[in-house]
Amino acid sequence: MEIKTSQHIEQIDLKKLIPYARNSRTHSDIQVSQIAASIREFGFTNPVLITENYDILAGHGRVLAAKKLGMDSVPCIKVDHLNEFQRKAYIIADNQLALNSDWNFDMLSVEIDELNDVKFDVSLLAFTNEQLAEMIGSPEEPVDNELKADEKDKETCICPKCHFEFVK
Repeated sequence: MEIKTSQHIEQIDLKKLIPYARNSRTHSDIQVSQIAASIREFGFTNPVLITENYDILAGHGRVLAAKKLGMDSVPCIKVDHLNEFQRKAYIIADNQLALNSDWNFDMLSVEIDELNDVKFDVSLLAFTNEQLAEMIGSPEEPVDNELKADEKDKETCICPKCHFEFVK
């Protein structure tokens, strides 16, 4: 069986890219900001997949983040071997396949602990503090899901640069 692949990556002007009008995957402002922060830190490491007519197949969130960052162009791969219905199906499958994976929480804990040890900004991982506590909470400190009455209005913030923690 021959597997078709597209290997050529080219920089494409953002103005040429056409979002799929019936894209069923949504991207909140928060998620777009997270993607933008990831691109700023790690670079644009995942090309946008497009048709020969510049229609976006995969990478709508990355394109929104690139626009937010003021980029003029993004790396793209043209996918020209799919028919119309394969394209529609791929757009859905590409989003769902990523959701079908899970985490090895023991390994995730080791990795995040190591990043914390070197003061890496773990907010770039796109987890909330609550998610991290739920997934890898320290056995010595059980996660208390119920806030005391006087703590309900308080919000803890962490400076992404110096990691100073303060209550807002």
